[in-house]
Amino acid sequence: MHLIPMLSYKIEPRFCETDALGHINHTVVPMWLEQARSPVFHLFNPSLSLENWNLILRKICVDYISQIYLGSIVEIKTYIGEIRQTSFIVEQDVLQNGNLVAKADVVLIHFDYETQSKANIPSVIRENLVKLQKSDPCGINNSLGTFS
Repeated sequence: MHLIPMLSYKIEPRFCETDALGHINHTVVPMWLEQARSPVFHLFNPSLSLENWNLILRKICVDYISQIYLGSIVEIKTYIGEIRQTSFIVEQDVLQNGNLVAKADVVLIHFDYETQSKANIPSVIRENLVKLQKSDPCGINNSLGTFS
């Protein structure tokens, strides 16, 4: 059995995150996903200092597969997909009671806010991203279109 490297984040849904239909509101999931990406942020900016922030969100696509409910822990599994020169894809699976309830693909760009331009991902950070990379033997990982 081949183990896929990933990060895991668990959250207990709160009552205030439910909506009139009794499930977790769709606007909550992207916030959970961002929190689950925190270890990735640490790779680029260990102190998470806003003065040294160097990532920018280019795209997030969330596929809601089934409803998420109050009362059961939610686990978010985070993997690294394709890595490019200045950007990379973060793939995230949202599970409740062992069932996939949502999934997301997020494109993050290494960004220099001083020059307002993309920056190459440093090799030491790239090496750490590779350790979390989900294998893609068929080459179909990038379903979000072209990015650099």
